[in-house]
Amino acid sequence: MTKIGIGIIGCGNISSAYLRLAPLFKSLDMRAVADINPDAAKARAEEFGVRSSTIEELLVADDIDIIVNLTIPNAHFSVTKSILEAGKHAYSEKPVVLTFEQGKELSELAKSKGLRIGSAPDTFLGGAHQQARALIDDGSVGKIIAGSCHVMSHGMEHWHPNPDFFFQPGAGPVLDIGPYYITNLIQLIGPVKRVVSLTTTTFKERTISNGPRNGEKVPVDTPTNIHALLEFENGATITMSTSWDIWAHRHANMELYGTDGSLFVPDPNFFGGTIEIAGTDQEIKEVAASNHPFGIVNEGDNANYRGAGLADMASAIAENRPHRCSMELALHAIDVMTGILKSGETGGFVEMTTSCERPEALDKKSAEALMA
Repeated sequence: MTKIGIGIIGCGNISSAYLRLAPLFKSLDMRAVADINPDAAKARAEEFGVRSSTIEELLVADDIDIIVNLTIPNAHFSVTKSILEAGKHAYSEKPVVLTFEQGKELSELAKSKGLRIGSAPDTFLGGAHQQARALIDDGSVGKIIAGSCHVMSHGMEHWHPNPDFFFQPGAGPVLDIGPYYITNLIQLIGPVKRVVSLTTTTFKERTISNGPRNGEKVPVDTPTNIHALLEFENGATITMSTSWDIWAHRHANMELYGTDGSLFVPDPNFFGGTIEIAGTDQEIKEVAASNHPFGIVNEGDNANYRGAGLADMASAIAENRPHRCSMELALHAIDVMTGILKSGETGGFVEMTTSCERPEALDKKSAEALMA
């Protein structure tokens, strides 16, 4: 297969993961990086043996087919728009946009130019989550009727040296961590019909407790404690709690309850993990790990295949088929997340204005076809 030329805009921490893991995938050829800080681009280019470029140069480079947008969330819309206007496919870190209106504008622009938009997260393509998908699809627990998911901690100010943007509009736990959970729920059980939530901001400021800014306070201008109820088009009702105000808890990451049993799904923030299942006998048992290539531990104790969604998109362009981390999927997730925040403001149910098809499952054979 011909490799597709990839460029990156945004040379922060996450760029190293994309560059480090790209050789795992046969369709990806990382060629250039750019950043508003030329020194950051130069350092990353030297580290990984690619060329350093200005953003303007990257946008018009003849050898670049897809540009990966790894800028901060507030810049995602404008940067992705500039990529599309330059005539190149775009792949963005999550969330792809911060409002439904921005997403619709980008979708229409891409369609008018015959271009594609892809978006993280791609962790739902991981071995554990695809195994959970297979168990649901083959009826192992019957029809999913209910469930719960929880992602709760006490924020980032204890370990991140510059946590400011996490606590501003466009971030918070729903838009920052929510994409992993909501995207996985959509791929497992389908699109969401409506949402309702309660949202609060417990702490009006946070104190950085690490690094050179230790002791500095940062303001909090977005909800940080959100408890939502999601009704899916198939009738399932899922409770979802996202909070950066919690010191400790005993909630599981994700549990799905079917008419014939229950499924316990590992953290959607990661590609791998252990699945458990219980049938009508109510006995919870560990499911033997599959041999899915995106579930194999490859870094420390984790299976890390970041870039799988980008690789699938590159292959899909070459094969003229839909890509799994699609704008349709990402836009529906944005609709859900912004609906949750809107419900917190209004106190009422918010109906979704979008829907989407579940992305095609990624079985072992299909995953192997993406790998070098």
